Amino acid sequence: MRTPNEDISENFIKTYDELADPLYRRFCFRLSNRERSKELVQETFTRSWEYLVEGKEIKNLKSFIYKIANNLIIDEYRKKKSVSLDVMRDDGFDVSTEVDGHESIVKQAETEHMRKAIDQLPPKYREIVVMRYIDGLTLGEISAILGETENTVSVRINRSIKKIQDLLKI
Repeated sequence: MRTPNEDISENFIKTYDELADPLYRRFCFRLSNRERSKELVQETFTRSWEYLVEGKEIKNLKSFIYKIANNLIIDEYRKKKSVSLDVMRDDGFDVSTEVDGHESIVKQAETEHMRKAIDQLPPKYREIVVMRYIDGLTLGEISAILGETENTVSVRINRSIKKIQDLLKI
């Protein structure tokens, strides 16, 4: 017979396997720092595990983990420092002169252009766009995380897309 702790551990490991990569992408997208993103993924799961070990109840583990991740992103923005070219290179900015270097630079420029457009969105729209298109969450998952109805989430996604199109002049 299984103990409750075994069930909690198994569920936590399953959730880790499911969310580690999407959280990493989320942190990378929001912070543009791969190493720090790895650290924050681990911090997110460490904090979640500590909360569970204390015996506190979590109704939706996935939502709880995303809330912790969002709070860590906010903390990072509060202590954000300027980025130098060396740091950008360390974080993966490719300044190579290889044959496909042009395509890589174009792709990076497009990504940066899109990131800047998303960053111009009001916070309530920006978060939903990131959750939907970077994290790959469903409307139901986003609504559970934000405590909003699926209809509200859907409307915000559509408004966000329209604002991004206006910003990018598409």
